[in-house]
Amino acid sequence: MSALDRVDLELLSALSDDPRTTVVALAERLGLSRNTIQARMARLDQTGVFLSYERAFSPEVLGFPLQAFISIGLRQTELPRITAELARIPEVLQVHGLSGSIDLLARVACRDARHLFDTDARILSIEGVERTETSLAMGEVIPYRVAGLIGLARREP
Repeated sequence: MSALDRVDLELLSALSDDPRTTVVALAERLGLSRNTIQARMARLDQTGVFLSYERAFSPEVLGFPLQAFISIGLRQTELPRITAELARIPEVLQVHGLSGSIDLLARVACRDARHLFDTDARILSIEGVERTETSLAMGEVIPYRVAGLIGLARREP
């Protein structure tokens, strides 16, 4: 990925402030043409700057109020297949690969404790998964954010 210039950082900052802002509003805010904004956004998209265009919403509104993190230990040689099988479990919202004694950390959403127990059992039944440990999410205290990083990137030479 190429380095981000001042305009890219201003554009990302504006999108961080208001993710639903229009291209016209971005152009006005940054003092650039609509075409320039569209071209920059296309380049940022092509280089992998934007993680997703999926609208984020609470699983609770779909009837899945219980969220948990499941730490997964596995046979390393089976990682790609296990990851593919985890992706087929609809309750699995997100999975991160980790270093250390835990190999994967899965975020799941379930209807209730029984549903969580069953989801954990499905994960544990995947060939190559050796152990799991479940921690209930009591609440999100700091949501995903990048605005602070944009500020730091602006200050670096």
